[in-house]
Amino acid sequence: MAGSAPEGTQFDARQFDQKLNEVLEGQDEFFTSYDEVHESFDAMGLQENLLRGIYAYGFEKPSAIQQRGIVPFCKGLDVIQQAQSGTGKTATFCSGVLQQLDISLVQCQALVLAPTRELAQQIEKVMRALGDYVGVKVHACVGGTSVREDQRILQAGVHVVVGTPGRVFDMLKRQSLRADHIKMFVLDEADEMLSRGFKDQIYDIFQLLPPKIQVGVFSATMPPEALEITRKFMSKPVRILVKRDELTLEGIKQFYVNVEKEEWKLETLCDLYETLAITQSVIFVNTRRKVDWLTDKMRGRDHTVSATHGDMDQNTRDIIMREFRSGSSRVLITTDLLARGIDVQQVSLVINYDLPTQPENYLHRIGRSGRFGRKGVAINFVTRDDERMLFDIQKFYNVVVEELPSNVADLL
Repeated sequence: MAGSAPEGTQFDARQFDQKLNEVLEGQDEFFTSYDEVHESFDAMGLQENLLRGIYAYGFEKPSAIQQRGIVPFCKGLDVIQQAQSGTGKTATFCSGVLQQLDISLVQCQALVLAPTRELAQQIEKVMRALGDYVGVKVHACVGGTSVREDQRILQAGVHVVVGTPGRVFDMLKRQSLRADHIKMFVLDEADEMLSRGFKDQIYDIFQLLPPKIQVGVFSATMPPEALEITRKFMSKPVRILVKRDELTLEGIKQFYVNVEKEEWKLETLCDLYETLAITQSVIFVNTRRKVDWLTDKMRGRDHTVSATHGDMDQNTRDIIMREFRSGSSRVLITTDLLARGIDVQQVSLVINYDLPTQPENYLHRIGRSGRFGRKGVAINFVTRDDERMLFDIQKFYNVVVEELPSNVADLL
C-alpha cells in the first residue's frame, strides 16, 4: 500500500529518473540511444501489406514512440523502449514483429509476453489487425483457457504467440510450443510483469529460447529489476525514451469531489450520471465484489451500465468489451486489472470511484482517456481517508488536482 510507507521512503519519480540516468550514463558501452525519427509510416520502409494493415486499423500519423521505435526493431536490434501507457507501444512492436516474419514458414517466430490475460488478448487483436493483409497467424496463450485447445492450435502452426508467462512456460515445457524458430522475444509492460512476480518465469522461458534472439523490452517505468533483465538478456540494446514530460497527463483535466464518507459516493455518482451518459465513461473501483455491488445499485436506479472484472469468464468479458467499444453501452464499471487492456478510442471521462491503491495505477486508469492527445476528464472521489493518497498522486505526477466545478458537462 502506498501511503503506509514511512516518511522518506516514498517513491519519488523524479529522483528515480535521475538515478536511472546516472546508472545509464555509466553504462554507455551497454546502451546506445537511438534518435532517428520517421515522421510517417510510409517513410519506414515497411512492406506494402503491413502498411495497408496499419492504415486500415485507423492509424494516420505515428505517435512519438512509433516514430522512433518501429525502425530499430525492424532492423533486428535489441531495444528498450520506455513510454507511458497509451502512447502506441503495442503497435510499435507489432509492426516490428510483422515486418520480420517469414509468412511462408508456419512456425512460431515471435513470442510476446504480457502481465495479464486482457493485455495479451488486446495485443493479439492488434497484431492480427495490423497483420490482416500479411496473412499472419497469431495465438494468445493465456491461463484460464483449455490447455488441450492451446496445444491443438500450436501444433497446427502459428507465426506469433502472445501470452502470459505461466501458460507460455507450460507450453514450452510440454514442447507444444516449439522454440527452434523463435527469433523475436518481446516483454510488454515489463515493469508490471516484474512487480507481479513473474521474474523467475521470464528467466525460465528465456533458458528455453534459441541463444541468438532479438529482445524488445517495453515499459512505462524502468525499475532496477527491469534493468537487470535487460543486462542479462540483451546485446548492445538501443534505448528509446519518450521523456517523462511527454508522459504527462496532458490534455486530461483532473478533478476531485470531496465525498467525505464512503457511503456518500453512490449519491454523488448518480448525480453525475446524466453527465456520464453524454459520453463514454469508465468507472474504476478497487475490488471485484465492488464492481458487482455498484453495478446492482446503479441498475436498481434504472441507470444503464456494463461491468467487467477478472472473475468473469473470458467470453463474457469479450462480449461486454465489444458492446462498450461499439458504443451500445456507454458506462463501464471495472477494476485495475483491466485498466491496461481498455483501449477505447472514445472514452473521454474516467471516474475513480475508489482512488487506486498505488500511485502508478492512476496513470494507467486515466491515461486511457486522452490517448494520442485526445482530451479527457478524470474525476476522483475522495473520502477523508483518501486525502493522503490524493496528495501522493499529485506529488508523484507533479500535477494539481482541483475541486470539481459545477459545470462539469461543459468540460466534456
